[in-house]
Amino acid sequence: MMTFLTIFIILIGINLAMVVVSLLSVSQKSKTSTKKLSNEPVSVIYPLDLLTTSYKKAV
Repeated sequence: MMTFLTIFIILIGINLAMVVVSLLSVSQKSKTSTKKLSNEPVSVIYPLDLLTTSYKKAV
């Protein structure tokens, strides 16, 4: 039982450390991405033309 609890606590600690590192990196990326958005050109998104497609009858 002691071995299980030791391994369990170690895994929880590793998981907690990974969550903290992930949250810190996301907050740093959000600060830098807002500066880059103003310099980049706006991309054009073309709509899909799904109504003009014709299907052949299956044999």
